[in-house]
Amino acid sequence: MKKSWYIVQTYAGLEETVKESIEQKRDQMNLFDFIGRVFIPQEKVVDIKSGPVEKIRIPSTAKFHVNSGEDIAKDQMIAELPEVHSKHDGKVIEVKNMRKLVIESIDRKNSRTYYIPSTTGIENGIRLGAKLTEGMPIAKDKSVFCEIDGKVVQNDRVKKVVIHPQEGEDDFYFVPLECFNKSIRINKSTHAGDKIADKKIFTSPTAGIVEIDVFGAYKEVKISKVISKRLFPGYVFVEMFMNEESWEIVKNTEHVINFVSNAGQPISLKTRDEKLISSLMVEKKSSKTSEEVKININLEIGERVKIKSGPFEGFAGTVKEVKPDKKEITVMVTIFGRETPVVLNVSEVEKAIS
Repeated sequence: MKKSWYIVQTYAGLEETVKESIEQKRDQMNLFDFIGRVFIPQEKVVDIKSGPVEKIRIPSTAKFHVNSGEDIAKDQMIAELPEVHSKHDGKVIEVKNMRKLVIESIDRKNSRTYYIPSTTGIENGIRLGAKLTEGMPIAKDKSVFCEIDGKVVQNDRVKKVVIHPQEGEDDFYFVPLECFNKSIRINKSTHAGDKIADKKIFTSPTAGIVEIDVFGAYKEVKISKVISKRLFPGYVFVEMFMNEESWEIVKNTEHVINFVSNAGQPISLKTRDEKLISSLMVEKKSSKTSEEVKININLEIGERVKIKSGPFEGFAGTVKEVKPDKKEITVMVTIFGRETPVVLNVSEVEKAIS
């Protein structure tokens, strides 16, 4: 039996409930010859209004398991740092807890890395995202000073391990504290290949779309939250062979209002419209890459936003233009008393609080 696509009108917000009910009836009554696929056309929308974009900085040496443009689930692996092994035979001469601070310049072109002993401590107020100026003390004992104007982009607890080899200079290792192999102790002999630290796994704190930017020694992973937006709110598309029995089954499904009809007769989709539905279903099932996943941005022209990263961080402005294909928006920002258009990535802004 050749089936055609019909449109069922339902109450907005209950489309999924209706879809599941029709499919359940079809399955329980074995009506696959009369009722086929049930579909709700949707598109993915970058959800700027619901909260900030998640950012994770990962060393470039890590092995990445995701690419820009891909969907990611909550707690899914993003990347992993490999295990750390001793380079040479030798003897452990130092094991110390340290704080690793990475300060990045405002233009993101330069950075400085500092290792401060935990026993010394870092100055109060120096935390991830804190802004520092050249000459500010970093260590509490004033033994280390910031060398550039910038922002703290990494503030991690690490273990410093120094191994004195049989020949040559000492080997220094700085490994994540939580990955340190506790069997490594001072004065203990080690062999080349002995494990100093386990691999470190980076997982996504939320579900969304991945975007990866490369900044020298590390990569910044942005997870943009997405929502599914119905293209036709209040409608469900049903592939079916229309007869009195199938009509009754679908029409009497709870929350169904009626079929889209003409003079009381359900209207099937034209061939052109059927091809559109088929293409949307294929897109939904296809591999999710940056070219294949359609992303819209739920910001409107004239809406107020706040810039949260980049050279214009802290400024607020009004959305002038939205470019979903490039994930860019143009914001009118007042600079030196004049309104200036600034092109920004969608991840650099958030909705301004009224």
